[in-house]
Amino acid sequence: MGNTLTCCVSPNASPKLGRRAGPAEADYASDIYEAAAGDAVAVAPSPDTVEPAELDFGAGEGHHLQHISDREMPDDLALESNPSDHPRASTIFLSKSQTDVREKRKSNHLNHVSPGQLTKKYSSCSTIFLDDSTVSQPNLRTTIKCVTLAIYYHIKNRDANRSLDIFDERSHPLTREKVPEEYFKHDPEHKFIYRFVRTLFSAAQLTAECAIVTLVYLERLLTYAEIDICPTNWKRIVLGAILLASKVWDDQAVWNVDYCQILKDITVEDMNEMERHFLELLQFNINVPASVYAKYYFDLRSLADDNNLNFLFSPLSKERAQNLEAISRLCEDKYKDLCRAAMRRSFSADSFIGIQRSNAILS
Repeated sequence: MGNTLTCCVSPNASPKLGRRAGPAEADYASDIYEAAAGDAVAVAPSPDTVEPAELDFGAGEGHHLQHISDREMPDDLALESNPSDHPRASTIFLSKSQTDVREKRKSNHLNHVSPGQLTKKYSSCSTIFLDDSTVSQPNLRTTIKCVTLAIYYHIKNRDANRSLDIFDERSHPLTREKVPEEYFKHDPEHKFIYRFVRTLFSAAQLTAECAIVTLVYLERLLTYAEIDICPTNWKRIVLGAILLASKVWDDQAVWNVDYCQILKDITVEDMNEMERHFLELLQFNINVPASVYAKYYFDLRSLADDNNLNFLFSPLSKERAQNLEAISRLCEDKYKDLCRAAMRRSFSADSFIGIQRSNAILS
């Protein structure tokens, strides 16, 4: 290592090279690994040593074999760019909404529109305002409003109209009544999307957590299948995401035949086929890490703030403060028990009685 330059040019250096056949075999035989950069140590050539003239370090001629870390980099980048899989990637709906938010703020500034009366409440020294929505127990009504608003921005700011036949409402209608063609030429309003999703959640008695998982599956489908959500397919895509999220999240999931009772004109065979295609397009990846779930929850709260969808705040009462303190104390006791159990498992000396701790000195 150090300032030496090592390379491998022998076609028989690895047994894997001999297993390749065809035109690509010649390229792999002359590939070069660069292990370090810097000044090379001059070594006298031997009969078995390849002459420097035979080493072609030219770029773009197919002679360099990528390091394994370089070969894995595109996959890592693709994973990090998918918000439904990686917690560090920004959600698609939040980025699509920023265009409208910036235009709205710019218009208000140019037209000298005052924000009006402030509806959001802020905490002070004497009063603390809290809402009833947390990452583990979100508020159902507000969460559905935020999720449907995210779907609205997906439809409004879509890149194209790429779709699949299984999600096309013209090929697989949800109602027996003929839908006019003009209906599919206009983007649905937010209140219409909210009414559709709220009806499903109310009839199936689904939870707010299921709504967040629904949005994760929806963005994962758009990314994996490389399609867009548009006026012709948004209902069936949302229905498929809700169907899958309810089965993954809830212990007592709603059956497909139950959705046929909610949507009277859809058949259970159609529901089964749509669910099967949805899973195949997701590559059966239905895992939602806790970090991804938390990211979507807080991004939905940011979306609500940008669009004046404020959560219901109320002053912190004495009873609620006591409940929060009791919950915190319970979590702290559980954490201490886990730490004690971990320390007991780590004891290796028979004469080791316990661990003495010294008080911290704060200066």
